[in-house]
Amino acid sequence: MTKLIAPSILAADFANLQRDIEMVNNSEADWFHIDIMDGVFVPNISFGMPVLKAISKHATKTIDVHLMIVNPDQYIQTFADLGANVLTVHYEACTHLHRTIQAIKAAGMKAGVALNPHTPISVLEDVIADLDLVCIMSVNPGFGGQSFIENTYKKVSQLKHLIEFSESKCQIEIDGGVTDQNANALVEAGADVLVAGSFVFKSEDPTATIADLKKICN
Repeated sequence: MTKLIAPSILAADFANLQRDIEMVNNSEADWFHIDIMDGVFVPNISFGMPVLKAISKHATKTIDVHLMIVNPDQYIQTFADLGANVLTVHYEACTHLHRTIQAIKAAGMKAGVALNPHTPISVLEDVIADLDLVCIMSVNPGFGGQSFIENTYKKVSQLKHLIEFSESKCQIEIDGGVTDQNANALVEAGADVLVAGSFVFKSEDPTATIADLKKICN
């Protein structure tokens, strides 16, 4: 299966958002990764609904929305209406996770669950067969530009075993600190989707950086 690159729009230039969206459209990237933060679940606030609506209007690739918010259930239909193709909620924010997953699918989106660095893979054993995506946080959620947590490789490997054992078709996404230095090792451990923010958008040539990551992964 081809490995996917998902540039994180959180690291884009907000004053030139359309330019950066067009860059992703015209690059070898596969998905747009969009972080929604509420300042409660994580200590930061990012995009709201109007910005996502604007991004959706111009994006020509899969829109992968990562909710770092409390009470995600109340917004599921809203994000579907705004154009999200994949909607990922945090395990730590969902009291009734199975119900939330079913609601995401009922709204016509692929369902993902994100795990914070301290959350073990084992919490997903009872829902892995229902998931389309698991997002492993390789940094603490809330801010871009953080250093990669080395324990991530072990978690990816554990998750890969769980997926194979459960015969799930779930993809593994890595979010945080992804660069050309760890991309290949992450793919070898079992990753399918790599989210890259600062490494792409802070580079001199983001299009070439995306192409390099794609080449390393495949």
